[in-house]
Amino acid sequence: MKLSPHTPRRSSQERQASLIAAAASLFAAKGFKGTTTKEIAKATGVSEALLFKYFPTKRALYAAILAEKAQYSGLREAVEAAAKKQDDERLFTLLASYRIRKGADPTLLRLLLFSALEGHELSDMFFQRQYRVFYDLLANYIRRRIDDGAFRPVDPLLSARAFFGVIVHHRLLHDIFGLPMHRTHEDTVTEYVSLFLGGLVRQPQNPVPVELP
Repeated sequence: MKLSPHTPRRSSQERQASLIAAAASLFAAKGFKGTTTKEIAKATGVSEALLFKYFPTKRALYAAILAEKAQYSGLREAVEAAAKKQDDERLFTLLASYRIRKGADPTLLRLLLFSALEGHELSDMFFQRQYRVFYDLLANYIRRRIDDGAFRPVDPLLSARAFFGVIVHHRLLHDIFGLPMHRTHEDTVTEYVSLFLGGLVRQPQNPVPVELP
């Protein structure tokens, strides 16, 4: 693509960002194996040679997409603060509402599905950066709350997987299959958290009635 004399040249940072955005869109639509570097270059109006200058391999480009889209430092800090206060409802709400919210980007979920189905090494990179950190964080929190006597004695890891399973299934239904939501995002999160915590929180034991002679 030739620039007209009046077209401002994009900075290196802007060009790199456009390459990442184009690649993310193509990977999410066609998969890692189904997308060529030629298609990515064409989508951004640059040559393949220039694409390789920024990203020598598709793997490097995929890693750059994850680095751009998987920025969870703020979420992790908020979750850890809720864990420190033992605020169960806020902690679970933070984790659910990050994924179930208006305007949530479906690109990451599509990338995860393609990377797993195609069976390439990037699926592990994706899982480690996208999910593993929060699986472990939630499982450890549930374990501590069990030790405190606040939660029932359940398997912490299976419980964490079950909670995230609800969230991922919700995203599959609405972001991939296009099922319309019948509740607001906020109400949906509240309902999921209430249902899940209702099954975790230890209920007081009813005293056994004593029969009088």
